[in-house]
Amino acid sequence: MRSSLVLVVLAVLVVLVLANAPAAAQIIAITGGTVHTLGPAGTIEGGTVLIENGRIRAVGKEVAIPAGARRIDAAGKVVTPGLFDSESRLGIVEVDAGSGTVDTTVNDERITAANDVTDVINPRSFVIPINRVEGLTRAVVAPLPGKSLLAGRGAVIHLGTESPDFVLRPRVAMFAVLGAPAARLSGGSRAAALLRLREALRDALDYGAHRAAFDRGDRRPYALSRLDLEALQPVVRGEIPLVVSVNRAADIESTLKLAKDFHLDLILADAAEAWVVAPQLAAAKVPVLLNVLNNLPASFDALGATLENAARLHAAGVTIAFMSGDAHNARNLKQSAGNAVAHGLPWKAALEAMTTVPARIWGLADHYGTLEPGKDADVVVWDGDPLEVTTFADHVLIRGVEVPMKDRQIELRERYKPLTP
Repeated sequence: MRSSLVLVVLAVLVVLVLANAPAAAQIIAITGGTVHTLGPAGTIEGGTVLIENGRIRAVGKEVAIPAGARRIDAAGKVVTPGLFDSESRLGIVEVDAGSGTVDTTVNDERITAANDVTDVINPRSFVIPINRVEGLTRAVVAPLPGKSLLAGRGAVIHLGTESPDFVLRPRVAMFAVLGAPAARLSGGSRAAALLRLREALRDALDYGAHRAAFDRGDRRPYALSRLDLEALQPVVRGEIPLVVSVNRAADIESTLKLAKDFHLDLILADAAEAWVVAPQLAAAKVPVLLNVLNNLPASFDALGATLENAARLHAAGVTIAFMSGDAHNARNLKQSAGNAVAHGLPWKAALEAMTTVPARIWGLADHYGTLEPGKDADVVVWDGDPLEVTTFADHVLIRGVEVPMKDRQIELRERYKPLTP
């Protein structure tokens, strides 16, 4: 009787161990497509991408495919790295009109630079699948300014948010604004906005050098709270970039001077008139994040807006990457890229502005951005040219896991598509 009981217990334990053991890693071979590796191998016609354990194992024309590997036929299709949105609101906006679903902005003047989106990104947001089924696999999630020029800190995520480690780089950058929006927050003058930002940076430097005196109460009052001063330390030490949203060429020049004076790692965002000062940007090696579809002079800050902005910056040697600044329609990133190509940007440069360039800007180039052995398997199989608006993704893999090609919009379409006579 006792021996039978022992056998039963052992059998149960074996079942539990097997049930909780990780499944054997699936090997996936994407075969026969036009593979844009964006790496040393260039473009491979009829190429194969072999994926194992979430990483690319091999890429080439003649790749040995192990028995039992799952094959994805990409014949007549295009294979690229997954796309990267360099500034989005993914996971921090669900319904624009529903304040309880919007975490983009802090209006408490004591928490500006210290604002951090990392802890409030919603991995179950319905917006995320809507964007990833169209080839978007990574994104920077960034806050927006409230009552201060400093909006706070953003994070890099991958869109396979079912994985608990979807946040790849928390607190990746500090986000700020200058130009006309900053003037409105500073009493009406751009000069006042620049003075406020300079004061914040000087106070952060002083706080970092005299933290003990501050703790004893032996330091003059600072313009910012302790939380904000702490958050600015990596910025003034050059450990993370300051991303400044600014449009007018004159304001861009002022921002470049500010960055030089404080030895900042600067990135510009929006930058509608950046083409006007392209030589200065190239000389300073300042990357620019562009929303190419913002081509109309919607304000006096952007009178020089043009669809040729990306092409002119690229021709001048400026590093450019694409951003949506959106949540629901971050998927339009490839449409922006296509528009940039239609107005002079080389096709490869447009694809790189959504893959390899953001990988470098945001510190992920060692494991993302190109289709090379050892890189994360963020791979998209397209039914045509990915920069055409009529092209769609057939397969999207994020770190080697194929995501379901469905979202709430697709489900609603399928639910109501059948028509009764």
